[in-house]
Amino acid sequence: MTREIDISDFSGMVSFDPRRLKKFVRELDANLPKKFRAENGVYSIAIFNDKDLAKIHGDFLNKPTETDVITFEGDREDGELGEVCVSAERALKCAASYGHSPDRELCLYVAHGYLHLAGIDDVAEEDALVMREGEAEALKILDKKFRKPIFTFNV
Repeated sequence: MTREIDISDFSGMVSFDPRRLKKFVRELDANLPKKFRAENGVYSIAIFNDKDLAKIHGDFLNKPTETDVITFEGDREDGELGEVCVSAERALKCAASYGHSPDRELCLYVAHGYLHLAGIDDVAEEDALVMREGEAEALKILDKKFRKPIFTFNV
């Protein structure tokens, strides 16, 4: 099975060409070191605002707080890798504090979720270091393969 990518934007905050976002995920598939690559299967990306993602955070993880990324494992037997829910609003609010553009920050959230689906955790300190390494590799791919931003913020 090859990578299928579903994208839904519930944020109302961004404009993007879905083909470019899909290309970013396919570039992760092709160019990340093997230890960071996710299995084949349907990879779903859902883009939210802070309020709606906080509701999901509360409903599914009992933490009704704002967050940047929530990752749900899919049913691998049914060909579903999983779903990554990201907050465009959080990317807009936090980007500058990390020295990123909002576009780059939101792409980082997409990559972070991808890495979770590849089996990379970030709860323990040593695992978080591996996650940071994977994120750095993903941002290298973004910088090398994408000259123009994937997302444009409508605010």
